[in-house]
Amino acid sequence: MNILGIETSCDETAAAVVKNGKVILSNIVSSSLKEHQQYGGIIPEIASRRQMETIHAVVMAALKEAHLSLNDIHAFAVTQSPGFIGSLLVGLSYARALSFASKKPLIEINHIKAHIHANFLTFASDQKTPASKTPGPKLPAIGLIVSGGHTSLYYLKDFANYQLLGQTRDDAAGEAFDKVARILNLGYPGGPVIDKLARKGKNADIRFTCAALEGTLDFSFSGIKTAVLYYKNKYHQKEIFDVAKIAYAFQDSVVSVLINKCLLACRKKKVKTIVVGGGVAANSSLRKRLSNVAADHNINVFFPPLSLCVDNAAMVAGFAYHIKQYERNTT
Repeated sequence: MNILGIETSCDETAAAVVKNGKVILSNIVSSSLKEHQQYGGIIPEIASRRQMETIHAVVMAALKEAHLSLNDIHAFAVTQSPGFIGSLLVGLSYARALSFASKKPLIEINHIKAHIHANFLTFASDQKTPASKTPGPKLPAIGLIVSGGHTSLYYLKDFANYQLLGQTRDDAAGEAFDKVARILNLGYPGGPVIDKLARKGKNADIRFTCAALEGTLDFSFSGIKTAVLYYKNKYHQKEIFDVAKIAYAFQDSVVSVLINKCLLACRKKKVKTIVVGGGVAANSSLRKRLSNVAADHNINVFFPPLSLCVDNAAMVAGFAYHIKQYERNTT
């Protein structure tokens, strides 16, 4: 089954073709990020206008890269929520029109849950390499979605059963990265630049902490952002002020709380697999430290390729396949 996926929840306009819920035949992403950088964040109106202008070309490019036509597509998938309402409407309207005109099924997908499915995908070009033969994640598992808009923990019994275990009570982790980068005048987006700076700023001189929220699997990143602001206001004119050290201390604390909550969720649900998705899944410290700590507890951790950490349509199409299979098996 070839499913054409469409993703327009934020600033990306993405389309992809995925075969049998696993093999990526094409994955096209067009971003309007550069137009938002001068504002220090995503401007929904700009995003939706660019998506209206580019969505048809992106879909056609995805079909061309897959060497398929619309006649070869068996179903369509599109992000239904969450996201910017204007951006979502662009993708939904286009996908519904394709479905109606071709008389083929349309599966509407939750964007957050789709991020987890990025760990179960492989690229068609990788099928002949030994690395592609390694076993993928096994369910049940704990799913960590960590991005600019969301930080959530799920228990995945199977692809049709997601149980929300915890989520942020204020800022998402990626949002905190962006806001701290703004405080430190590092530009937007903040995640990549803080990750890079933190590698040069390892220290024991500065410490920031995230709210523990003990007894829960919830997160809170608003307080640490404020702590960085207070630290800057107090020390920015002194010699001890070191942006790299601040970046390290901030990132170290955020990554630590993400790791601790993942391990706690594994203990509570008695599972030995963690799958991570979302933009912050590209963070080098999170990838290295979570993998190392989990290995000490005999837990397997999976991260998507960097190209699938950002919003993309391959994860939407792949997840839709399993939703379709579940519907078939229950009818």
